[in-house]
Amino acid sequence: MNAITKPSLREGVPPIARPAEPAHIIRDDEEAIDTARALAAHFAEGAAKRDRERIWPIAELDAFSQSGLWSLNVPRAFGGPELSYRAIVKVIDIISTADPSLGQIPQNHIGVVAAIRTVGEPEQQKLLFEKVLAGARFGNAFSEFGSKRAADFETSFTEDGDDVIVSGQKFYSTGALLAHFVPIVAVDGESRAWYAIADRGAPGLTVIDDWSAFGQRTTLSGTVILDKVRVPKTHVIAGWKGYAEPTADGPIFQIIQVAVDTGIASAAIDDTIQFLRTKSRPWVDSGLNHAWQDPYVIQAIGGLKLRLNAARALLDRAAIAVDEAVANPGAETVANAQISTAEAKVLSTELAIDATNKLFELAGTRSTLAEHALDRHWRNARTHTLHDPVRWKYAILGNYYLNGEKPPLHAWS
Repeated sequence: MNAITKPSLREGVPPIARPAEPAHIIRDDEEAIDTARALAAHFAEGAAKRDRERIWPIAELDAFSQSGLWSLNVPRAFGGPELSYRAIVKVIDIISTADPSLGQIPQNHIGVVAAIRTVGEPEQQKLLFEKVLAGARFGNAFSEFGSKRAADFETSFTEDGDDVIVSGQKFYSTGALLAHFVPIVAVDGESRAWYAIADRGAPGLTVIDDWSAFGQRTTLSGTVILDKVRVPKTHVIAGWKGYAEPTADGPIFQIIQVAVDTGIASAAIDDTIQFLRTKSRPWVDSGLNHAWQDPYVIQAIGGLKLRLNAARALLDRAAIAVDEAVANPGAETVANAQISTAEAKVLSTELAIDATNKLFELAGTRSTLAEHALDRHWRNARTHTLHDPVRWKYAILGNYYLNGEKPPLHAWS
């Protein structure tokens, strides 16, 4: 695809053309993992440059979604792979190790596909899953910048025949710039939240390229303006039903975040080792010839790799629990998925931040030079781990284990 000319800051970004060919459909875990590894090797090559210059990953995103990795949780009953979340989180971990912005972009897409499976009507499922299998990408227009709490929504819709009309303003709209459809969280007259899945080119839907965070710079986020956007009722999903009773919808949204943070930590540790082996000098008092001989460095790397392996083990354990909650939703299976995911989230967050700090401590001053672009790991970790605070994960865990209180049902739990 040809490069898009970036508009000025407050202009809307025009929608992109959809792929001319249908996306590939992956059939098993092994193919998904092999495909992710092949894509990751390509994505890693330009990751530092894309971050430094904030280059939109247009070709990379097309390759990612056309590979079939964006339809992994589409049910088999509708022609999809319906792979396990054990496989899906491995895919996101692999991609995020190469470029965590690309790893984060499909997070809401995966969550919306899961929600369509959970609460969509059969005819909606057929219609929307066909689009996903063909290569359609869902962005998101969920969060609102000025609301009192993250789950407070002022964006609303009214019914008009076979359509709904949506008005409001959104921010943190990951993936919306280059999406084909934009699921909008909008409330009805009873303050219930729905997903109104609007065409990216719908009149009144404007996506502004104003994401200015210092990390995760190419997640294609920004402001979404909704001025009487018309969405057919076939594309309006009762998202609130996924939290009216126990379902896996919440932990599915969460576990993808865990996989992204795990990938960030993995990349930072890999780059630390590479720098120590090739560029760092030993400390003056060590009497050693190489930095990689330093016993304190050796111990620190051992600790980081140990915790990375532990984080991946907890991620896998959480994915098993999510798979069980998908197959057999109920109060106990969903709570187990939430708790297992919260534990993985705590460790992946703390490791990502620690590993990206340790990179500079161990590799030395030379590692801070702009030519190495290693600061992106810390910036990405610090930005992405702010998505939902781990101090509340500790509270959820403590209340569950001490008082038997199950976690709340929402997209952050």
